[in-house]
Amino acid sequence: MMTKRKVIDFESPERLLEKAGRYIESMELFFQEKDRAIPVLLKALKYAHNKLKRNIILLLGGFAKQEVVWSLYQIMMDPQEDEEVRHFASVQLSVTLPFLKERQILIDKLLGALKHYDPEVRMNAAFALGWEGNAQAAIPLIELLYDTDIQVQQTAVNALSNFRDDRIFNLMLERLQHGPLEQQRCILYNLWRFYGKHREVEAVYSQYLKHRDADLRLDALVLLGLIARPETHLAAYLKCLKDSNPRIRAMALKQIGVAGLEKLAGLKDEIKAMLSDSDMEVKQAAIKILKKCEPVTNLRPKF
Repeated sequence: MMTKRKVIDFESPERLLEKAGRYIESMELFFQEKDRAIPVLLKALKYAHNKLKRNIILLLGGFAKQEVVWSLYQIMMDPQEDEEVRHFASVQLSVTLPFLKERQILIDKLLGALKHYDPEVRMNAAFALGWEGNAQAAIPLIELLYDTDIQVQQTAVNALSNFRDDRIFNLMLERLQHGPLEQQRCILYNLWRFYGKHREVEAVYSQYLKHRDADLRLDALVLLGLIARPETHLAAYLKCLKDSNPRIRAMALKQIGVAGLEKLAGLKDEIKAMLSDSDMEVKQAAIKILKKCEPVTNLRPKF
């Protein structure tokens, strides 16, 4: 006598990847079939190549569901996964976790991972914990500012800056004074995010225009141009035209060139002097400004 056998519903990897590809290509289809699509995408992660996997992670990262965040955590912790994919998963965790109601167990796992022996795990865990309002991660992340791995230090700077908490600002200034060069650069690029400290940040960037390290001077020059009107710091930019580093002289000219035409007309002699600079990029920057000044300096009536 023959017995009935249960049919096991099995989807081949090829079929899963085909479905996943359709959802990636059509956001409309994904949202129409969201309840079915999310399980398919989670299963497809096991078989997807790195590019498709990143696209799946990006799509799933916007949904605060328990199964989504735990899958991202597993990818982040998997040493067999591609390094870029693991980091991508940590980025999406930082986006998703703030919207998840039941998140404490996962946060505790991530806090534990901050002490992992592998610096890549520490780095990714730090990134995943760096979101506004996550106060419980503040002290553990502050401790990572003194980590033995420079990339972990830099990620801790980024994560703490994501808190949008002005109380961390003074700590950043302290590390700016005493931290290694790579950490100082990372802090400079994150200070502008402390919106309540705009004047203090502007003062720090101005001060670093005189730093002994050329890379830090250049960073400060670029960043100052991003947060302040050029007319406010023209005197400082003019001093930078005498810097020994040609990249700084060229950048200072570019910053000056953003100023209004009336201001530029008054600086014509200083800019003309840069035409004899030894660096071609500096000369080209000076020529560009002088051409911009022509409508003001060589105005002719039309009849």
